[in-house]
Amino acid sequence: MTNDFRHSESGTELLVRLEGRSSLKNLAPLLFAEEGFPIHGDVVEFHGPEGTGKTEMLYELVARCILPLSVGGLEVEVIFIDTDYHFDMLRLVAILEHRLSQNTEDMMKTCLTRLFVVYCNSSIQLFLTLHSLENLFCCHPALCLVIIDSISAFYWIDRGNGGDSFNKQEANLRKCVEFIEKLVKEYQLVLFSTTQDIMSSNTSSVEHLSFSSRHHPFDINYKPYLCKTWQKSVTHRIFFSKQDICKSNGQTYCFVSFHLSNNTATRRSFSIRDGGIHFL
Repeated sequence: MTNDFRHSESGTELLVRLEGRSSLKNLAPLLFAEEGFPIHGDVVEFHGPEGTGKTEMLYELVARCILPLSVGGLEVEVIFIDTDYHFDMLRLVAILEHRLSQNTEDMMKTCLTRLFVVYCNSSIQLFLTLHSLENLFCCHPALCLVIIDSISAFYWIDRGNGGDSFNKQEANLRKCVEFIEKLVKEYQLVLFSTTQDIMSSNTSSVEHLSFSSRHHPFDINYKPYLCKTWQKSVTHRIFFSKQDICKSNGQTYCFVSFHLSNNTATRRSFSIRDGGIHFL
């Protein structure tokens, strides 16, 4: 934290930081390796091709957060930053309707008041939006989860605007990530973000794994392309893919979840139903 920020910090902001925020330990236990659930300050990346269930899994996390404690929710607030303009409010409402024991209009409104949705159409706008949201984090101690879908949305645009300078190509995203790191650490947040699988070769499915003892329990066909600042900030990386076999209940999907600091990993399958994610 800079000295300028210390001098301008109000008593309310200090109280919010010192009191801390609700733990997200029970947010999605099946999504993480044993002892690998996200803690305050963590950055979780969902990586995979389009259509592999990443955004649907985000809806699952949002629903779990904003639902009341009485139905197994966490009753905390979420901010969803949509850079792909794919956010489907009707889909989220459908998931909530399946979870609420008393599906009344007032109950639905109460849940949705815990959700803030923001849209960004460029990396510069994302950077400015993150700055503008800092006051929201100060004033809302119940706001625990930040979602960006996706952090890689402006990769090709920034690359084109940066010309031949690699540093200029990455400048906007690097500034965004540096400020994200500041926010999640100072305000005790957890961030989830998706990235598109745009750099892998033809064999992109996590069904094809080779063992490696160098960095991870598995060696997945993964080619990082975002700036090094982002790569270093990620604490959990989860790889999504479609499974080759479609069961009678429809398309099934798979993810491999890595906790990057302790090299633990888990792999699970899931399907997408009217009521949300169903782990197999």
